[in-house]
Amino acid sequence: MVTRFRAYQLGTKGSSFSYFADGRFTVIEGRLNSVNRKTLLAEMEICGVTHADDLHVTSWDADHCAGSELEALLGLVRPSRIDCPGYVPHTVNGDTCLDIIEAYRHEMRFSNRGASVRQITPAFIANLDYARDLAFQDTYHNPVHLSPGCDNDNSTVKHFRRGDFNVLSLGDIESSFIGARLRRLRTLRRETDVMILAHHGADNGFTTKKLLRHLEPTLAVCSSDFANMYSHPAMAIRELLYQENVRLMTTKTGDVIVKSLPERPGFYRAINLRTASTQASSVYDLVSKKSRLLAMNTDSLRQLYAPLRRFPR
Repeated sequence: MVTRFRAYQLGTKGSSFSYFADGRFTVIEGRLNSVNRKTLLAEMEICGVTHADDLHVTSWDADHCAGSELEALLGLVRPSRIDCPGYVPHTVNGDTCLDIIEAYRHEMRFSNRGASVRQITPAFIANLDYARDLAFQDTYHNPVHLSPGCDNDNSTVKHFRRGDFNVLSLGDIESSFIGARLRRLRTLRRETDVMILAHHGADNGFTTKKLLRHLEPTLAVCSSDFANMYSHPAMAIRELLYQENVRLMTTKTGDVIVKSLPERPGFYRAINLRTASTQASSVYDLVSKKSRLLAMNTDSLRQLYAPLRRFPR
């Protein structure tokens, strides 16, 4: 099926992505400014959609969901569902975003489509059905518990699994203990193609050799402004990705586009664009893990996934 992922250059610190698969268009993070507005509209046109099915926000930090931009984003993409962080915001920005989301939900009550809002809390995750063996549904893996001292570790972790290649979104996670828990999830190893680097590629103890060797992503994507004060992604993370043979693309140089290749089933193409251009600075054709899974017969898949019924969707 047609599958596309895009990381948008913002011209400032922060994150903005989209994922399109199985006819569903998801905007990831609540950011919209003069830099990504045009490219987001262009991406929606390419995908043949006039509105977003989902808006998925991983954190209440302003670089992930900006109160000054959220109302304009909602008016532009008109999502039918909003997934927002399950922890109570401790900033004016987070409170503002919650108020805007509630106002949007109320406004959409009078439209033909309506809009639902879900907070991804530990209780929400605990009450999810187990992941279906062959359904390739999107799955949530954090927060299992809320950390009172670190909102970054309360970020939503979501595995987008509906398309020809899968994307793992990690928000601002920084705990090595959460990393250890994710390493125990064999579905992540079998199905992760593209990994959005946690916390913009910070060297904070989460992205480790053990994690990368378990997940075995083919491509890592970093949302980072060229002039960011922390020089994300950190040099230690760059070196680690190189050692583990994981390609790296960043929004420092331009948008990152990852798309399925209908003419080459089982392959997907990753393109790093130049700033404000449709010209590519680098292009790679990569093999999707799902192509190997879908080449198996039903009995083999059933045996492969039968022990994995503990993983929540």
